[in-house]
Amino acid sequence: MSYYAKNTFLHSLSKVVSKVAFFAILGIGFSFSVANAKTVKIGLLSGVSGPIASMAPAIVSGSRLAIRQVNQQGGLFKNGSTLLAVFGDSGCNPQNAIDAATKVVNLNNISAMVGPNCSGATIAAAEAVNIPAGVPLISPSATAPTVSALNDNDLVFRTVPSDAYQGQALARTLISKGMKSVAVAYVNNDYGKGIADSFKAEFEKQGGTIKGYEGHEGAKASYRSQLASLAGKGASTLVIFDYASDSGMTILRQSLENGFFENFVGADGMKSDLLVKELGEENLGTLFVSSPIGKQGEALARFNKAFTDYGQDKDAVFANTSYDAAFILALAIEKAGSGDRAAVAKNIRSVSSAPGLVILPGEWAKAKKAISKGQDINYEGATGSHEFDKNGDVPGTYALFKVSGGNLVVDVNMK
Repeated sequence: MSYYAKNTFLHSLSKVVSKVAFFAILGIGFSFSVANAKTVKIGLLSGVSGPIASMAPAIVSGSRLAIRQVNQQGGLFKNGSTLLAVFGDSGCNPQNAIDAATKVVNLNNISAMVGPNCSGATIAAAEAVNIPAGVPLISPSATAPTVSALNDNDLVFRTVPSDAYQGQALARTLISKGMKSVAVAYVNNDYGKGIADSFKAEFEKQGGTIKGYEGHEGAKASYRSQLASLAGKGASTLVIFDYASDSGMTILRQSLENGFFENFVGADGMKSDLLVKELGEENLGTLFVSSPIGKQGEALARFNKAFTDYGQDKDAVFANTSYDAAFILALAIEKAGSGDRAAVAKNIRSVSSAPGLVILPGEWAKAKKAISKGQDINYEGATGSHEFDKNGDVPGTYALFKVSGGNLVVDVNMK
């Protein structure tokens, strides 16, 4: 072997080893073996790099728990086929999402997809890859209202409610808490602008005043001049629609350091214990963040116990919606009787809508038996009912969280 060939080989080998180590750190299974014929593949596209990197491992774990339960309780179909996860990193970025989706759809031949996570990534992957290829997807965390408007041939679904609802609920909640004058800083993407616009319309409708409303680009070193401008307009409360792992953290830190605002409010992108770890609980006594929550009841309790037993934080944002997305796809595959993409898409609504035998999280064996007998089933998930509307959307429930005991805990339920 020549010097050049030897070094090229070693470089390639080091890249492979690094990638294996990377996926191992995330707790994501990785195998060089070719899957046997008795498998059905679903893609898991998550943003393990980029602005939601701190959230992504728990989101992925939610889906992986569902897949694990399916395989532990008899697998798919009469022959016990394995449900196999194929992972891709969307980077919370449209082009990265297209690249990752192209790979898992065309090379790995998946039957369906959980994800991508971020709204812009979801829209890009859906339009460029999933819809043309006829591959259904369920996003557990793409919340932008613009997702609802996709011409998707009934292939795009969400287990998380649209920000059209969350922004409105947050606006009403702040008014009820006496925060009637605010400034708004939002990251200039589908997620940030979508929820900011929804919030602004409802806040003003409820009699509130927006003193400063500005978009910004992510990943900048400083937002001090923009924050000074917003603060100079007279509001004592800053509403931040951004990501805790990215510019949202920077904006909050620089606001605190410079005393620009007294109170801070965020939405689900800011719901991360990383804020407490980085900025200290003593500095976050006036911080509130909103987020979708599961409907209290047996279904959520079953998920919470299983996810905790799986070694994960049951309160991690979007973990339960990710679990529901994967479980619904598994049920649709089972009812379809194969991994045929069109058949799977056709059965997503039927396995998650009333009437039918109620299936709760973890009840795979029960569901499989019912389907084999030709019974209708109705999955009631960790996040509640999934009666998808014509746009593939679901209604939701929300809570406002505050910092206490080193964690984000529920302050009040939102309506």
